[in-house]
Amino acid sequence: MSIIKVKNLKKSYEYYKKQPGLLSSLKSLFYREKLYAEALKGINLEINEGELIGFLGPNGAGKTTTLKILSGILHPTEGNVSVLDYEPWKREEGYQKQFALVMGQKNQLWWDLPAMESFMLNKEIYGVSDEDFKRSLDELVEVLDIKDILDVQVRKLSLGQRMKCELVAALLHNPKILFLDEPTIGLDVVAQKSIRDFIKKYNETHKTTIILTSHYMEDIKELCKRVVIIDHGKIIYDGQLEELIKQYAPYKLLTITFNSDGVKKEDVAKYGEVNEFEQYKVSIKVYRNQVKNVASEILHSSFPVDDILIDEVEIQEVIRKIFYKK
Repeated sequence: MSIIKVKNLKKSYEYYKKQPGLLSSLKSLFYREKLYAEALKGINLEINEGELIGFLGPNGAGKTTTLKILSGILHPTEGNVSVLDYEPWKREEGYQKQFALVMGQKNQLWWDLPAMESFMLNKEIYGVSDEDFKRSLDELVEVLDIKDILDVQVRKLSLGQRMKCELVAALLHNPKILFLDEPTIGLDVVAQKSIRDFIKKYNETHKTTIILTSHYMEDIKELCKRVVIIDHGKIIYDGQLEELIKQYAPYKLLTITFNSDGVKKEDVAKYGEVNEFEQYKVSIKVYRNQVKNVASEILHSSFPVDDILIDEVEIQEVIRKIFYKK
């Protein structure tokens, strides 16, 4: 069942053109040329209950604008949006208690107070009962392993610890929809994995609908089966991640490790496009329908083969190819 429905969503921003210099600044007091920038150019989208969607696009593509409209922060210029049968920008109490927005570059926690103080404040804001608050808090604290930092000032926490606390604050009222805008930005690889593991488990156990934006393709690869790609305010792909890879990467990578040197680049180039070449290792791109045959030929050749690995092309390369038409 679709709980998010977006039809012909458009958003434009007004801005004024100004020439440099003092004289131009004086002239602008009497006349300014008004211009319009289109952030969204007719978005159509439906998301079902319990889905975990990867929302991808380059900077300025319209990802955050879309999330802000879905969460009621911004009002659209045109189009219809229904989230849980509410129009988000009306900011009705019934809707505000059913979603949460976490932005990796924005803080909702009080900087000079322990995270627990912010949790208590959110409890009152969302009208969470004492019993539900304790149950949710205990579950989230245990899963995220933050029991020892609840009474530490937020300003003294590491970035990874703060993000965990941000997630707790957002989920205490058990929302049906969670918007995550770059939740792992700036985190080290260990903290990224910890956050990813939590998001995946929470989605599976609570069936919360999650829309995730991220520039870290590992987040998308590990969490999302469906991806929506937006570029210049338009959706250019909406479907399964697996199909996206097949469509834009019709080949796989064969990585061959040798137990001695002496292999020449031109000798392996006949099997496919050489992606990387080192003294004891080579990586070649081979079309999917030829992978098994090529691997067998290499194994039975005169090459001093020690090992062969067959991998999918990195998702980063696929996305890069879509955006830059390479």
